[in-house]
Amino acid sequence: MKLCVLVFVLHGTHSPIQFAEQKQEFNKRPSKIGRRSLSRSISQSSTDSYSSGKHTGGGTECWEVLAASYTDSSDDETSPRDKQQKNSKGNGDFCIKNIKQADFGRREIEIAEQEMPALMALRKRAQGEKPLAGAKVVGCTHITAQTAVLMETLSALGAQCRWAACNIYSTQNEVAAALAEGGFSVFAWKGESEDDFWWCIDRCVNVEGWQPNMILDDGGDLTHWIYKKYPNMFKKIKGIVEESVTGVHRLYQLSKAGKLCVPAMNVNDSVTKQKFDNLYCCRESILDGLKRTTDVMFGGKQVVVCGYGEVGKGCCAALKAMGSIVYVTEIDPICALQACMDGFRLVKLNEVIRQVDIVITCTGNKNVVVREYLDRMKNGCIVCNMGHSNTEIDVASLRTPELTWERVRSQVDHVIWPDGKRIVLLAEGRLLNLSCSTVPTFVLSITATTQALALIELYNAPEGRYKQDVYLLPKKMDEYVASLHLPTFDAHLTELTDEQAKYLGLNKNGPFKPNYYRYENISAIHANLFHPNFYIYTNYHLLLYFLFFSLRY
Repeated sequence: MKLCVLVFVLHGTHSPIQFAEQKQEFNKRPSKIGRRSLSRSISQSSTDSYSSGKHTGGGTECWEVLAASYTDSSDDETSPRDKQQKNSKGNGDFCIKNIKQADFGRREIEIAEQEMPALMALRKRAQGEKPLAGAKVVGCTHITAQTAVLMETLSALGAQCRWAACNIYSTQNEVAAALAEGGFSVFAWKGESEDDFWWCIDRCVNVEGWQPNMILDDGGDLTHWIYKKYPNMFKKIKGIVEESVTGVHRLYQLSKAGKLCVPAMNVNDSVTKQKFDNLYCCRESILDGLKRTTDVMFGGKQVVVCGYGEVGKGCCAALKAMGSIVYVTEIDPICALQACMDGFRLVKLNEVIRQVDIVITCTGNKNVVVREYLDRMKNGCIVCNMGHSNTEIDVASLRTPELTWERVRSQVDHVIWPDGKRIVLLAEGRLLNLSCSTVPTFVLSITATTQALALIELYNAPEGRYKQDVYLLPKKMDEYVASLHLPTFDAHLTELTDEQAKYLGLNKNGPFKPNYYRYENISAIHANLFHPNFYIYTNYHLLLYFLFFSLRY
């Protein structure tokens, strides 16, 4: 497919961690004797920010390199900021854990490429035309093998990239090393401190002789940092592509206040992102994250899921299928009704907090699980977050002298009360799946392809097409991303006849659904209902909506 087809598609925190000396069994209450409170300075995203060796046959050498690649980051206490590393070409414009891990990272990237067919197809079809030639993309996302495939695709399409991590626990150090070896300016490692986090972002942005003209963000931290520290950069930035609920919410706030300086593309509410990444990805990765960290058996466990958006729906479906008893909390009456119709009991959190075995947050909000609820939880209750930001669980309230923190394994902490009760806190309240496990590569292919196309669209759009506002992806782009993934399943689309197309009033090549059709994604409509550019609802739908609330209140 020539590029003309593509164009048609587009246009139509840093102290050592102290741990209790003795590990204790999961449900055994420790005696008060000898227990001490822990003073820990563990990194956490601020709640007021916009976020969270080659095998050569030598057995010993091979295993040493392998061990170096997969050991916990705490094994090497030296901060990457204190190291001077260079890749094989002598380039040192990066800051990662260990450049020697590059060979293993490259293998992970190659594996990911096999499960990202659309992105590889886009790279093959468009790299000759270089639609991103001259683009200088600064990115702040999870740095994983899947992100590496995206970055290398952007580079193949002509872009220059500088990258930092949007989460201090999700970086795959081997992959970061492979990217650095490949010439990318990457500033990230697993287990960054709060200060490291912002330092890495600043190193991406503040560099002599290089200024970004495109932003790819996940959570809004990068956008926030540029607004705060380097506002003049927006004079040359053509657009922002944002992936997460949290980041999109912040962009809409900026737009409403008249402070959004450039056009922004809301990737999070695209159909391909909502229905595949948010729903199907979380449906699989919630179980993986919980099982890897706690070895918990799900059958018969009582679980409360806070939020029934696409992420909540995926979590609930997976847990229900495993035999768990699932409760749902929700503020939105439409999502609440969906939960009831799907067979879940809708409750308030205080009604079940004493009895549940697992608490999962996925609202994108703040202070969903506060200290009051944490105090009332049963012994051994597992607490985790599946939302982007670390603000949903009030972890800061647990850093008090009367509570003891005990590290059980990587990303798993026991927080112990004076009476011996303990809860199991995962990833310190950050995103569970990317911090503690992995996510399905195929699903991330869908999101990454959407991000790449959004960057191409904003970068190449003629002046005046997009104003200083937040935009949803064109329906045609969503359909194109989906079509690129169908060959993986040997799937064959039915084509409309001329008569059928005329009857439906459609173009035979799409788009096949009107803009207001959301593929049952009611939550996304509700979330954007009051945005000034949101015109999806008809007058009839608006009448029903406000009639409902007038009767309710």
